[in-house]
Amino acid sequence: MLDYPALAALAEVIRRGSFEAAALALRVTPSAVSQRIRTLEDRMGTVLIDRGPPVRATAPGLRLAAHLDQVRLLEAGLSMAAPERPVLPLAVNADSLATWVMPALAAVPGLVDLTIDDQDHALDWLRGGLVAAAITSNSRPVPGCDCLRLGAMRYRATASPDFAARHFPVGATAASLAQAPSLCFNAKDALQSRWAQALTGARLALPMHRIPASQAFADAARLGLGWGMNPELMIRDDLDQGRLVDLAPDLPLDVPLYWQFSRLTGPALAPLTEAIKKAARAALLP
Repeated sequence: MLDYPALAALAEVIRRGSFEAAALALRVTPSAVSQRIRTLEDRMGTVLIDRGPPVRATAPGLRLAAHLDQVRLLEAGLSMAAPERPVLPLAVNADSLATWVMPALAAVPGLVDLTIDDQDHALDWLRGGLVAAAITSNSRPVPGCDCLRLGAMRYRATASPDFAARHFPVGATAASLAQAPSLCFNAKDALQSRWAQALTGARLALPMHRIPASQAFADAARLGLGWGMNPELMIRDDLDQGRLVDLAPDLPLDVPLYWQFSRLTGPALAPLTEAIKKAARAALLP
């Protein structure tokens, strides 16, 4: 049997980033938190917390903390003696979070613990049991999970007017795209390469700035740092007012999005699932 007070100490240290903050949340001393985690590590036979600095969870520690979140969600779904505000561990892509997901998160009870990852890779967190639900571009359900289609997020290849005039005087071509700086969210972001290949029929090695934040990514396009695939939801006003131009209006990139969630914790997640579906209907393409 797992020691659930020790698991609670582990989860609070991971979530709050220090033994002192975890002790304050649990109303015990930091030494008591440390002792609980040390006992749990001895029982599990592995290190669960890298004491740092900074304090970080190991992979086994993350899995155990996720297990505790799922147990609490199960108890909430069964109306058993559960925390008043269970933690909802979720994986969400940054562009959805920046455009349409937040109202859904605000509409449900519980404490949200978000992991931000690319929609093409968010499913890895669900597959590893580290989150209870994920927004993903993958329609194939993870074993033990249900999958609901939400709609499609439309992206536009955009740049500032000056940037477009300077780098694409006769339009975006394979030659000009191979020279013009592009924007990239992170190493997992393939949207720019996918769009360039759809436009030119060729796989291109794009020069790129790496900017891992949705709003900063759009700002970089507005300021002429590079061109990039921005969600239409985010830059519609920029297109209307001429701050950005669409490099190929007839070639948007539509990314399908799905809500995958653990079947076991489905009842506890039902209010969130309904809120996600409602927000998606209002914002995404059918």
